[in-house]
Amino acid sequence: MTESAVTTTSILPILSLWRREVVRFARQRSRVIGALGTPVVFWVLIGSGLRNSFKGSSDSNVNYLEYAFPGTIALIVLFTAIFSMISVIEDRREGFLQAVLVAPVGRSAIVMGKVLGCSTLAIVQAAVFLLLAPLIGVSLSVSSVLAMVGVLVVVSVGLSALGLLIAWPMDSTQGFHAVMNLVLMPMWLLSGAFFPAAGASRWMGLVMAVNPLTYGVSALRHALYTGTSGAEASPSWGVSIGVSIAFALVMISLSVAVVTKRQ
Repeated sequence: MTESAVTTTSILPILSLWRREVVRFARQRSRVIGALGTPVVFWVLIGSGLRNSFKGSSDSNVNYLEYAFPGTIALIVLFTAIFSMISVIEDRREGFLQAVLVAPVGRSAIVMGKVLGCSTLAIVQAAVFLLLAPLIGVSLSVSSVLAMVGVLVVVSVGLSALGLLIAWPMDSTQGFHAVMNLVLMPMWLLSGAFFPAAGASRWMGLVMAVNPLTYGVSALRHALYTGTSGAEASPSWGVSIGVSIAFALVMISLSVAVVTKRQ
């Protein structure tokens, strides 16, 4: 009886917060355009300019549009995490967050509701962009699509939890955008999404090696190309997905700790 009550108490707030994030995002078209349109424009413009001058390796025929495709998916997830977690600051300003905090629900349920809502939005938008893969000569199979969805779940949960961790202590959207420009965008640029680690300087290669998003992008590349030339320069599949899962778990744990501590 008690176990059932605890389960119900946890699930209902999670579903409510998840639904609120999805509905809010769907009603704000500017956020949809910003989170999905900006990475697509970036991919098309930069990718088209460099497509004939890039080689993934000495014996590879991968052009830049194809190489940057998994990285652009990661950027879509990152942008969604950024825009969605701004709602934490808005909810605090409107008083909604205070009402949620004083409700008889666990703080972990608040974290999971926000993170799952953001992750759902990220996965849907990334899946829409994934439909463009055949336009650059990447064949999608059932196995590759399922692998991509699985990796997207892990990566989106990790980045969403990171977004929550950054947004929770902040009181202004300006401060959040400043942190985004200072931390999150360099995190993406140094993830192997923009250029391979093999061509980077030694210090930059070390930074890329300790960047958790490097392994998320690598996992996306492995899932998309299923072991073909597009993933040959990446960390191994096992290392990539293992680090990505560990990063997601650590970010969720830190988010729960921060939400529980800050009143």
